[in-house]
Amino acid sequence: MIEKEISAATLVWFRNDLRIDDNPALTDALNGEGSVLALYVLDDETENLRPLGAASRWWLHHSLTALRDDLEKLGVALILRQSPAASAIDDVLRETGITRVVWNRRYDPGGVAADTSIKAELKRRDVDTASFNAALLIEPWEVKTGSGDPYKVFTPFWRAARALGAMQAPTGKPEAAPCTTTGHDDLPRSDRLEDWALLPTRPDWAGGLRETWTPGEAGAFERLDAFLSDRLADYAGHRDEPGAAVTSMLSPHLRFGEISPRRIWQAAEHRADDGRTAVGDRTLAKFQAELGWREFSHHLLFHFPALPHDNFQPKFDTFPWREDEAEFRAWTRGQTGYPLVDAGMRELWHTGYIHNRVRMVVGSFLVKHLLMDWRKGEAWFWDTLVDADDANNTASWQWVAGSGADAAPFFRIFNPTTQGEKFDGAGAYTRRWVPELAKMPDKYLYKPQDAPSSVLEAAGVRLDTTYPRPIVDHGKARQRALDAFQSIKNSA
Repeated sequence: MIEKEISAATLVWFRNDLRIDDNPALTDALNGEGSVLALYVLDDETENLRPLGAASRWWLHHSLTALRDDLEKLGVALILRQSPAASAIDDVLRETGITRVVWNRRYDPGGVAADTSIKAELKRRDVDTASFNAALLIEPWEVKTGSGDPYKVFTPFWRAARALGAMQAPTGKPEAAPCTTTGHDDLPRSDRLEDWALLPTRPDWAGGLRETWTPGEAGAFERLDAFLSDRLADYAGHRDEPGAAVTSMLSPHLRFGEISPRRIWQAAEHRADDGRTAVGDRTLAKFQAELGWREFSHHLLFHFPALPHDNFQPKFDTFPWREDEAEFRAWTRGQTGYPLVDAGMRELWHTGYIHNRVRMVVGSFLVKHLLMDWRKGEAWFWDTLVDADDANNTASWQWVAGSGADAAPFFRIFNPTTQGEKFDGAGAYTRRWVPELAKMPDKYLYKPQDAPSSVLEAAGVRLDTTYPRPIVDHGKARQRALDAFQSIKNSA
């Protein structure tokens, strides 16, 4: 294609920042001279960039639809390209004559490597570039120990991050663009979003996702407002109860950058200060600490880029993991015979999400009861979670497995029966997702295999027919896990 004459326009390269509000790259472009063009690249080819899982692709389709509409209101066109990002940017620059590109930074190893390479090539060609922090409260390299090293333990990390006082205020919504085009008579070619085939069709398994979520910036702000109005006051006291429904459920909106952590931080503080809800300092600190764990996960991933595939603690490299596809399939389908585990895995399949307490229980069950490699569970979550990202997903799985930074000790093995009794004693969550046990009395809800036949009959439960017996015995599985852990301790 013939190169266009040089344009004063700016190209905004969108990635995990699919929003208008508090978007530094977009704001910079709109505040500059000339017009603005937006680009999103579906890049499944660049080395070390991990292709999105199926649930994330569903979310991306709807998020891009919302972003396109929001950008149009600002007078900015969104161009879609499917190719390696370097090629897509090069093509758009040649087609438009644009000589300035801005974006918001990524922190995963593949993203960092790709951005560094693209930035160097653009600089070589005298294309002006600028990058910004839109994803985190604080840059990963800004929080260091006294010796200048990255943190490996959350509590001192978060204390240091808070001490920096860097929880800056969000920038707000930008004003409209100068015009709708890049200064030329026509816009560059754009793919049709529908042609990317991000949505499942045969079969269409996304009905539960549609029932649960509204992807896009407007959906993110609706979710935030509902949390602050109805849930935040009860967050500290009931956040571990999956049936209480007091968590924010903002994680997928954060993962796709439909809302910024700075906006959430500011809004929570304002709600705690305005007196409309009884939000104490402890509750606010608990919620903010969850944002802190997200920051810590990105801190770890940035400084330890092998985290997604290597054990953070090398002693786990010799751990005697098992392979049993039948047991793994039972776990993925919520057919383990442990009701809380099964409830969580069914919630995941239906909604693309699991309550945080239950995530820990199902993860511990796979790694410790079934002795399966955490990477196998992480890959399943990557494909089925709408909030899957390399930082949170990987760091959390390594935490559960005991192989990560600041991890729960391997010998801390959740008892899925007592976890259910403690955190979902009334059974609201479990009965919703395991309806075949809905009529079981509380006493036997989490151990139906111990119930008298008369109780099972009254509840309409037939073990091995309507609901499985436990695929492993808790006591034996626990001892097997401890023995396996002892073997790597002895060899270390």
